[in-house]
Amino acid sequence: MTEEKYRKIEIFFRKHKRLYFLLRIIYKYLPYPVYVIYPIMLILTFTDMINNSKPEAFIRTLTVPATAFLSVTILRRIINRPRPYEALKINPLIKKNTVGKSFPSRHSASVFIIATVCFPLNTALGITLTVLGTLICVSRVLAGVHYISDVVFGALFSIILGVFSIFLI
Repeated sequence: MTEEKYRKIEIFFRKHKRLYFLLRIIYKYLPYPVYVIYPIMLILTFTDMINNSKPEAFIRTLTVPATAFLSVTILRRIINRPRPYEALKINPLIKKNTVGKSFPSRHSASVFIIATVCFPLNTALGITLTVLGTLICVSRVLAGVHYISDVVFGALFSIILGVFSIFLI
């Protein structure tokens, strides 16, 4: 996205206070349900493993998100891409003190790996997490803290890893 497009987004949200408030709420609080659901998924799959001797779901739920999170963390340190508010002359709608490490987005990778691993366990919950993930990704771009490519790569990386894990584990 260009400086001009970010400025138009900034002007729009600064002019529409309620939408700006909504963006801040989505940005800050929408990741929390995802991070509450994940430990619950671990507990449920662990319980199922103990009761039914089916370790596959627990192993996938534990190892695949950890692999995605670690891989994305390492990748973003290696690439160390500046964030839009560093590289462009823009004022982010939501202040962030992080320098670099924009690509790939760890929020998008995390929510989409959890959603993808959740699909075989509960399709409705997987769909819900995918919708939440999309909103989280959009909020990061609109806020000016990530480029579109940051969130898209993070999401696609996790979806591909998650789908492969469903067939391998």
